[in-house]
Amino acid sequence: MTTPPTISIVVPIYNEAGNIGPLYHSVIEVLTGYGRSFEIIFINDGSSDQSEAEMTAIASRDVRVKVINFRRNYGQTAALMGGFNAARGEVVVPMDGDMQNDPADIPLLVDKLEEGYAMVSGWRKDRKDNKFMRTFPSKIANWLISISSGVNLHDHGCTLKAYRRDVTHNIRLYGEMHRFIAIYVKWYGGTITEVPVRHHPRVVGQSKYGIDRIIKVILDLMVVKFLEDFNTKPIYIFGLMGILSLMISFVAFFMAFYERIFNGISLIMTPLPLLSAIALLVGLLCILLGLLAEIMVRTYYESQNKQTYLIRNTINFDRES
Repeated sequence: MTTPPTISIVVPIYNEAGNIGPLYHSVIEVLTGYGRSFEIIFINDGSSDQSEAEMTAIASRDVRVKVINFRRNYGQTAALMGGFNAARGEVVVPMDGDMQNDPADIPLLVDKLEEGYAMVSGWRKDRKDNKFMRTFPSKIANWLISISSGVNLHDHGCTLKAYRRDVTHNIRLYGEMHRFIAIYVKWYGGTITEVPVRHHPRVVGQSKYGIDRIIKVILDLMVVKFLEDFNTKPIYIFGLMGILSLMISFVAFFMAFYERIFNGISLIMTPLPLLSAIALLVGLLCILLGLLAEIMVRTYYESQNKQTYLIRNTINFDRES
């Protein structure tokens, strides 16, 4: 194996044939002038145009260019994970393949990262996108993510970021969780900052995102919040729901008998007995699901010898007392 590069540029590609060449030349120009060793990893996420041919031609001329071809389209999150897993650089910089991110901002991100941060996020302060279809949904999504997670960034969705490789090595992303990477970095105890970066209008190709991203963000946030708060203690959420349901059941039960005894209303004339029975059943099921989830959590960690904590460093463990 050759000496690992300093910087790994990770670029997910999906039908961006017209942008690959210009992006490659722009990155080469910037990083050659920056004076750091680097590699460029293109991830072909099941493109149906000439993207694969473009990347293959470039890789045949430049050994610093690596290409990963997926069997089909898996989405941006999977493409980023493929690039993260293949990256060998000390610093990993993902960026979009549509030429809207400016490669000239890469040194800015890397220099900021070397101040001691685990992650530096790009902020498209002057965004050049359709305001209704992309900018407005993005602002709502960023607001929701920030207030829910406590990670206050202006632009969670900006792909152009810089990470230390030990951070990306420990991150496992599923679904469309790429916009929540900052939250994962926070979980691992990493420090995060944000710097403004340039943003250019798309010239070639079409955007793959729309206003439906708000719904996806809300659903993904539910998953992230559950993992953050109850990953190792699922009984807390299931048990809480179970107790609330049992309380509703008992209240409905006593209200039904109160109406029967004091007001003479027959039990079959009121929905309260049915509500009591349903709430009792839901409460018991929630508690049982919580207990089952607790068993699964323990099986997950113990079967793979995983720990429920992460150690940043140790002192004197390599020395004899």
